[in-house]
Amino acid sequence: MYRMNRLQSRRWTRIAITLAAVVIAVALADAASACPTCKDSVAQNDPQLQRMAAGYYYSILFMLSMPFLIVSTLGTCAYRLFKKAESDRAAVSGKVAAG
Repeated sequence: MYRMNRLQSRRWTRIAITLAAVVIAVALADAASACPTCKDSVAQNDPQLQRMAAGYYYSILFMLSMPFLIVSTLGTCAYRLFKKAESDRAAVSGKVAAG
């Protein structure tokens, strides 16, 4: 009986934490949606801040391209290793059959 109450207590604690996280995320969503608007208005008024806004833009593009670059590099390396192993295996098989 005590164990069941303890499990229920943990469940309600998890639900409360999840609910609190959702409420915080919803409360902060309004502040986060203002960022692109602020960036555009700042870039229009000051030439130096235009360069800063462009820097933010290119840094975001750079960060977004990294996962694709990493995955494609690892994929290419794996492909080359498999092809090399396959050709080595074929060469060994040819030597064994010829020898």
